Amino acid sequence: MPYADNDGIRIHYEIEGQGPPLILQHGFSDSLESWYEFGYVDALRRDHQLILIDARGHGASDKPHHTAAYTKQLQASDVVAVMDKQTIPRADYMGYSMGGRIGFAMAEYAPERVCSLLIGGAAGIGLSRIGHPFLKALRAHGSEGIPEIWGVPLTPSHRERLRANDSKALDACLADNLGYADVLPTMTMACLVYAGTADPIYPLAEATVAEMPNVTFITLPGLAHAEGMLRSDLVLPHVFEFLSSVKSAS
Repeated sequence: MPYADNDGIRIHYEIEGQGPPLILQHGFSDSLESWYEFGYVDALRRDHQLILIDARGHGASDKPHHTAAYTKQLQASDVVAVMDKQTIPRADYMGYSMGGRIGFAMAEYAPERVCSLLIGGAAGIGLSRIGHPFLKALRAHGSEGIPEIWGVPLTPSHRERLRANDSKALDACLADNLGYADVLPTMTMACLVYAGTADPIYPLAEATVAEMPNVTFITLPGLAHAEGMLRSDLVLPHVFEFLSSVKSAS
């Protein structure tokens, strides 16, 4: 397995396809395997070099058990470490949920490394670990309870990946995040933000894009939070259109 070292934390990643580089960053409690399972890799590898990253605390990356290891700056630096390992100066970036929030962190801490941002199921608001539903479930049931929190039917393989999580690492990963209010107006790179109308994040995503200067906002009617990742058939047409427009403008 390929790894990048970020100050002693090993970050697992995979490379697929050829073409302009596109980073894919999964959401909380998931792993890069979902990009394969739900059709993103097969669809995007034809025109892009995909850099799939297991976020720290997830998948095959290292899993520290202390909250200080999961600041938004460190999560962004993991992406940069992978880019440096592959000698990629700049890339398009696509992230869902937690992966989308890491995209905002890239805009704050490494904007010069980002060509464009595709952010799904995420908003630039602050988040507190206090009262977080994932935290309650983790402490009550460990990783066994994670599939139920997703709230949608899951494939057996996806369910098993979720159950295989390190619950102590995920607990630590739910660190307080002050949000990106100061960053949003500075995000002059082309951005695509998308969210399902049945996703609790939807109104927050609407408020977020109102503060962004160069953004396209896509509504996915009726989709809940998890479905915004699982329903690649509905997401990918917008991704292709956006990436094509970015390429044409460059």
